[in-house]
Amino acid sequence: MTSLDPTALPDPWHALHELLAAMDAEIEQVYVERGIEGVRPRFAYPLIRLAHTGPLTIRELAKSLNRSHSAISQTIAAMRKEGLVTSEPGPDARTRRIDLTERGRALVPFLEAEWRATHATVAELDREIPYPMTAVVEEVRRALERRPMRRRILHHLVEPPR
Repeated sequence: MTSLDPTALPDPWHALHELLAAMDAEIEQVYVERGIEGVRPRFAYPLIRLAHTGPLTIRELAKSLNRSHSAISQTIAAMRKEGLVTSEPGPDARTRRIDLTERGRALVPFLEAEWRATHATVAELDREIPYPMTAVVEEVRRALERRPMRRRILHHLVEPPR
């Protein structure tokens, strides 16, 4: 153990995580105000995609959304619990095909409208602030392409003696 607790220092990720959580909570509040219970903002992307593609395996859905298999698997489990999707055996014993339930399908028109409204809101915010967040995210992505996060961490990493 080192002499100072590094977690006692301010966490540079905290503000970003807090902002994203607050934005998600506001989106979820829109759902609740419309009488839509048990639907999380993270459900919108897979529900909309499934409505347009038809049933997909978790792997196919994850790939189409550019998300990890693990993240989509967890999201599907939560959506299944809320009665939004079904999960049936796929072409082999290792896969599951995911499809919308009637409840899930009925929510898609609203979720598509909310998706568009959220994107319009982000564009509005980008015009309102001095450094548009979409531009900042793209600049960070480019900086990490030039020099990946792992290399940056290793540059600063001072390992304790063994």
